[in-house]
Amino acid sequence: MVLRLPTHLATPGNHCRRHCDAFSSRRAIAASDALVSCLPSLASPCASSSSRRSYFLPVVKCTAQQTGPVNLAPGTPVRPTSILVVGATGTLGRQIVRRALDEGYEVRCLVRPRPAPADFLRDWGAIVVNADLSKPETIPATLVGIHTIIDCATGRPEEPIKTVDWEGKVALIQCAKAMGIQKYIFFSIHNCDKHPEVPLMEIKYCTEKFLKDAGLNHIIIRLCGFMQGLIGQYAVPILEEKSVWGTDAPTRIAYMDTQDIARLTFIALRNENINGKLLTFAGPRAWTTQEVITLCERLAGQDANVTTVPVSVLRFTRQLTRFFEWTNDVADRLAFSEVLTSDTVFSVPMTETYDLLGVDAKDIITLEKYLQDYFTNILKKLKDLKAQSKQSDFFI
Repeated sequence: MVLRLPTHLATPGNHCRRHCDAFSSRRAIAASDALVSCLPSLASPCASSSSRRSYFLPVVKCTAQQTGPVNLAPGTPVRPTSILVVGATGTLGRQIVRRALDEGYEVRCLVRPRPAPADFLRDWGAIVVNADLSKPETIPATLVGIHTIIDCATGRPEEPIKTVDWEGKVALIQCAKAMGIQKYIFFSIHNCDKHPEVPLMEIKYCTEKFLKDAGLNHIIIRLCGFMQGLIGQYAVPILEEKSVWGTDAPTRIAYMDTQDIARLTFIALRNENINGKLLTFAGPRAWTTQEVITLCERLAGQDANVTTVPVSVLRFTRQLTRFFEWTNDVADRLAFSEVLTSDTVFSVPMTETYDLLGVDAKDIITLEKYLQDYFTNILKKLKDLKAQSKQSDFFI
């Protein structure tokens, strides 16, 4: 079973500093008139005294070396409406892009080179630039003329977690600092500070602290879960009469529509009183897996073929994959799944956050309404297709 928690869903503090061997990396990046040297001390994963994987925090050391005469006169001011969305093709990222364009922002999207170009972003009106967080030398050019970075990116399932989510984010934050980015919005995971045994959550927590220590004007937003992820996980398999995978754990997750997340993000972006704050966005109610499946069954009008995976199996599989170097990243992701299938509640009261943002709780879509709209639309389309298939055309 694939469990999603924003994604989408870390700050270097004393508890993050482990007695391990670290390796340093020196990269030089060119930006217009100056050569900016960012020297992150990137730590490799290691086992600490508590026998868990951890990471050192990089130290920001940025210097500018002059390459010739410098014009000290004021340059062209960067417009506050110019934003760069990192991770723009993802579940949350594409909603951030749509919302930004609808609200009149000038949107640039950092997208990795790919065989199938992200033409839908261009069709919407965004500018697409090719760069890769795993290749820091490609980052600076994407930041020229940018006021705000909105970071929705996370690594692909087939690549090591630390490549993008740690090393790539360190490089991006350092470049943002060196090039004078005015605001940085980072999406993290709810409760990431409480699960240091899970590499992805540990990295998120350490990245939060690194962003704070970098001195950038920032907002950190922790997320619980995306409603969109439930469509492929439960709704579609039920409609197609395929197996739905679940667990026997009572985990509760307060899923939120990514369109609501995008809307609240831009309200926070424009509120100067929220600068430097950590917010958590959660849906109106926390749901167990079984409750979500039952809701989908009722809306679909048919029973689900549920296959239950005991949490003990996840734990055993995780330990087994630790024995092989090539399965380490699988073990890391299973650790994340194990947390999502434990006796945990991924939710927070939202009253204070709504008051701070000036938002009415009634305007936040519920999971019932979201899934009802989906099933109503999809079942209508299926009914129309079935009716068309029964029709015959006669030609004389």
